[in-house]
Amino acid sequence: MAVTGEPGRQVGSVGRALALLDALAEGPAGVNALARRIGVNPSSASRLLATLERGGLVARDPGGPYRLGLHLVALADRVLDSLDVRDLARPHLRALAEATGETVSLSVPDGEQAVTVDFVPGASTVVSMARLGRPSVGHATSTGKVLLAHVAAAVPPAGLASFTDRTITDPRALAAELDRVRAQGWAASEGEREPDLNALAAPVFGRGGELAAILSVQGPAARMDAARRAEVLPRLLEAAVALSRALGG
Repeated sequence: MAVTGEPGRQVGSVGRALALLDALAEGPAGVNALARRIGVNPSSASRLLATLERGGLVARDPGGPYRLGLHLVALADRVLDSLDVRDLARPHLRALAEATGETVSLSVPDGEQAVTVDFVPGASTVVSMARLGRPSVGHATSTGKVLLAHVAAAVPPAGLASFTDRTITDPRALAAELDRVRAQGWAASEGEREPDLNALAAPVFGRGGELAAILSVQGPAARMDAARRAEVLPRLLEAAVALSRALGG
């Protein structure tokens, strides 16, 4: 990792300090071992470690090996807290819409529902349009199923409303569907909220393992048939994993 004051010029001592942090990311180690890892003499490594220790970036018990310090956790939390999921997701939405030709949306959990906060329409002649601020229907949409599968408090009581003849209205059938969503890592809906709309959705996780967002791809049922969904699914899952990593998940 290079640190530069001017383009192409590395600040040597800072670069070596960063190399030490990278070396410690592999596990605790003593001065001599760390010096060998980054290619400096032990006295230089000792001075760098002492400086990093005063800043809380490394730590050690008396006489023990050095390890990464807790101040790094605080710094990482500040970085992750400053990330806006919409800004991070936007390139993935565009790329997924371009690759599939279908409308791609981003939803975030809001209590017992997931709300659409961004979308990119597909380039096909006939596309499904998402609506910002529209809440999902938990038992009748792919996005809603992902929410129900990962947020226990969102599971609806008995008495599930029917929107089409494909809507799941039996609580036991819904429970089985949510088990399947958790096991496979994605959800599908086939004409369950709107008869001519099919969709796929995948969870995006935050750094604590919580459900941070949901990515979905939707399109007309005539085009988003089973074969087409099988083509789209790997791209959707790849985007969801990439966004999870960007959020620290």
